[in-house]
Amino acid sequence: MPNVSIIIRTKNEERWIADCLRAISTQEYDDFEIIVVDNESEDTTLEHVYHFGVNKVLHCTEYLPGKALNMGIQNAKGNYVVCLSGHCIPVNNKWLGNMLHNFNLPNVAGVYGRQQPLSFTPPSDKRDLLIIFGPEKRIQWKDSFFHNANSIIRRDVLTEIPFDDKVTNIEDRLWAQKVQAQGYCVVYEPEASVYHYHGIHQGQNEERCRNVVRILESFNEHRAVEPLAVRQAEGIAIIPIKGPVPEYMGANLLDLTIQDAKKALCVKKIVVSADTQEVVDEAMSLGCDIGILREKELSQNYITLEEVYRYTLDQLANRSSYGDFVVLLESKYPFRPQKLVDDMFIAFISQGADTIIPGRMESNSIWVERSNNNFMQVGEVVTPKKYKKPLYVGCKGLCCITWPGLIKSGTIFGKNISILPLNNPFAFVEYSDNDLIEIPEFVYNRQRLA
Repeated sequence: MPNVSIIIRTKNEERWIADCLRAISTQEYDDFEIIVVDNESEDTTLEHVYHFGVNKVLHCTEYLPGKALNMGIQNAKGNYVVCLSGHCIPVNNKWLGNMLHNFNLPNVAGVYGRQQPLSFTPPSDKRDLLIIFGPEKRIQWKDSFFHNANSIIRRDVLTEIPFDDKVTNIEDRLWAQKVQAQGYCVVYEPEASVYHYHGIHQGQNEERCRNVVRILESFNEHRAVEPLAVRQAEGIAIIPIKGPVPEYMGANLLDLTIQDAKKALCVKKIVVSADTQEVVDEAMSLGCDIGILREKELSQNYITLEEVYRYTLDQLANRSSYGDFVVLLESKYPFRPQKLVDDMFIAFISQGADTIIPGRMESNSIWVERSNNNFMQVGEVVTPKKYKKPLYVGCKGLCCITWPGLIKSGTIFGKNISILPLNNPFAFVEYSDNDLIEIPEFVYNRQRLA
């Protein structure tokens, strides 16, 4: 029988759940079970959950916070119950032990831990987290503030005083108020900390929030922490091929693309999706991890790459092969910079983007055709050039990083799109149907090594 039952509530948490479960698996105190209560996730949350092999998965359709937790508690075996949100990531491997040792104090019913913002947490949410979750421990006999995004509670107290399963929020504070009325206390333990993107309140004046955050972050203990320190990136690179493998100046462009993916530290698995068995076999011989032969219908001219990517992810799911995020690489770019994928991944995570692509800044005017031979200019027309907002020409085939759930929904672009500016003009040179003009070999070799 485990001593601790960790209950994780999830709802479309594919961006965070792998890191959450990975951080839990590294805890020094390891006498625990994990129960996931999922509220009809539509992305790859459950695929990650099953991949990590949690002890039990429960499904909640009509979500209320106390009701979901009570469902998990009814299935828990531990003497202590941890309540953790699926988008909270324990900061270190002492998180669970640091919460648990507080029960050596008398009359402690529950403990809640610190919540630290990420660098890209919105200012209003960051402000709230920095103000409320400070560095000093508190034992609360009358202050009923308690937060179930990161908490641990005695099972016998929960049996006596369960969560209210009818309220739409603050079930944690209502519970703390009841247990304090019965003579218990709750403890705030700053050494049991998690990273939490969301705040506990909705933002108000954005500029005021920024000023408060700026002052708070001037103190060392309040500096926002980059998420890279807690992420062990497990990206899947997908390389689509239609027809035969292209070659340029004697080089196999599929081979070059696979090598580009292999050089990326954030890529753990390389997948080639082709429409002939010959190309699949060639891809495997060149060092890709998985070769997928897609259906012929997916190579018709009217089929989009988004459909190819979605089919490929479905095939990977059938093989129980998952990734935290997806790197999309087309084999048409002989001069892809060597560090491009990792540079984009760092920007993707640190900026909290849904999707990121590289882009070339264009200072000249850009025109689109409105009708037959009738064009209109894009962007600001009368503003002096040096005051104009820059325009970017994006290139998703060169590299695109996005979330699996977006691809499953039929698109690679989320609402929050970021562009990584590239100044190397060779990077955007695209091979297509043998129409790329050959350049001197020494230039070619130099650009490949850039």
